Order: sequence, then C-alpha cells, then structure tokens
Amino acid sequence: MEPGRDEPGDVLIVTGMSGAGRSTVANALEDLDWYVVDNLPPQMLRPLLELAELAGGAVPRVAVVVDVRGRTLFSDLPEALRSLQAGRQVRLVFLDASDAVLVRRFEAVRRPHPLQGEGTILDGIRRERDRLAPVREAADIVIDTSMFNVHQLSLRAVQLFGEEGAARHTVTLMSFGFKYGLPPDVDLVADMRFLPNPFWNEELRPLTGEDPAVRANVLGQEGATEFLEAYAAALRPVLEGYQRENKRHSVVAIGCTGGKHRSVVMSRELAERLEEIPGVAVRVAHRDLGRE
Repeated sequence: MEPGRDEPGDVLIVTGMSGAGRSTVANALEDLDWYVVDNLPPQMLRPLLELAELAGGAVPRVAVVVDVRGRTLFSDLPEALRSLQAGRQVRLVFLDASDAVLVRRFEAVRRPHPLQGEGTILDGIRRERDRLAPVREAADIVIDTSMFNVHQLSLRAVQLFGEEGAARHTVTLMSFGFKYGLPPDVDLVADMRFLPNPFWNEELRPLTGEDPAVRANVLGQEGATEFLEAYAAALRPVLEGYQRENKRHSVVAIGCTGGKHRSVVMSRELAERLEEIPGVAVRVAHRDLGRE
C-alpha cells in the first residue's frame, strides 16, 4: 500500500530482513526530522509513544526500528501493533531483498548473520525469512531493496515519508573575502574579482553589498548578469545530482577581495535563481561582512 503524506502523530515501525537497509532508512528518517529509536523491544512501544505525547508537539513523528537482534521480539510485535492503533496512525514498513543480494551484503561487511549460528549466512537468512513471514504479510509498505544502493534507498525513503514540498538538499551560499582565506568546508568556489571593486568608489566604500546603491553598481558591470545566469544553469544539474545521491548539504562559496561588496551582492542574486530548483532550500551567509 502506497502511503499518503504524513500528518503529525504518525508512527512508523521499520523492520525487515537483516541487511535489507533498515539503518539506511532510519538515517534518512532522522534527516527528515523523525524521532528515530533503533532496536526497541515491542513491549516498549507504548511507553515510548506515551512519553512522546507528554512532550506535546516536540516529537510529532516517531519511527521505531525493530529486528531479530531482539531474538524473541517478533512474537510480541503483532499484539503490540494492535494495541497502538487508537489515537495515532501506525504503519509497518518491511524492508526485503533477495537471498543472493543479502548474502553479498553480509560477505561485503564480513559479519555473520544474527541467526546463522553454526551454519552459513544463507542458513541464517532462511531462518529469518521464515520467522518474519507473518510480519511481512501484515506490512503496510514493503520495499524491495535488491536493486538499490544506499543513496537510492535513502531517496526512496524521502519520497515516501518526507513532507510534501520538503527540501531534499540545502545549499548555503557563503560570501567571503579571499584576503581572509578560503572557508574550510566549501564544496564549490566562485571568484567575483573579475568585476570592478566598489571599494575604489569613495561613495560606495563605506557601504556593503546589502545596500541598493552597491547592488546596482555591481549588477551594472559588464559580465555580472551573464555570470549569474550561466553559473545558476551550471549549478542546477549539480544540485539535482546531489539530491539523487542523497547529499543533504553543500556550501557554494562566492568570493571577492574583502567579502563586503561584490560577493555579497552576487550571493543574494544567485540565491534567487537557485530557489527555483525543486527540492532545494537555499541559505545565504556572509562570513566576512562585518570585518573592517
């Protein structure tokens, strides 16, 4: 069953085969501001939700990961789910993958299957599949991750459980001055020193790129508008690719000599163009604007 968009009060129970991607989905849900609890015994579900209700709106959406690490927990899971139905929308998400894919994943990380005992990885997978058959049958959502890498699975979780219109990537446009050094955490850097410096205009020198007179001066220079349009077009496939690869944050640094005039104007202007890209939230930060 394909879920609708989530309202406050939603509860997700995330379970499924070991190696099918529970941790990846849990991390994606945390990035979407779900309150995530890993490896919780079913008997603790109700106390957890009661605690969340006492917190009021501070914990509106809860996701709980349950799995065979608890050994006997699945015998209690169906009853625990039935007891939670009143008052909240509770959905069971089951992650699955083919036996061959699960074997490859366990071999890649060189860890035993939690149920293999003295047998092989495949023995453990088969025991787990038998144990989880009733849980899979009761699931509201089944996701087969056989063909997904971690980025694709994270994106699928965002598509299913993210709020309508929520950003999948946040880009920070950071103005800075080259004379103070490059910001240490940038992904991309653009240099505005190809434009004439308003610093040499005595009327504009004491102002900043936040002032209309400086903005008009910078944007009126030859090449300014052309750069903005071309750079925004170049960044569009990059930011769309970041979303596909589940890269949640990036920093684009826009530099000029002192970080006071040109870089400030161009960061603001670029932000207006990037805000048109679906799934992208844009922040503007001025690292060196207050420096003398």
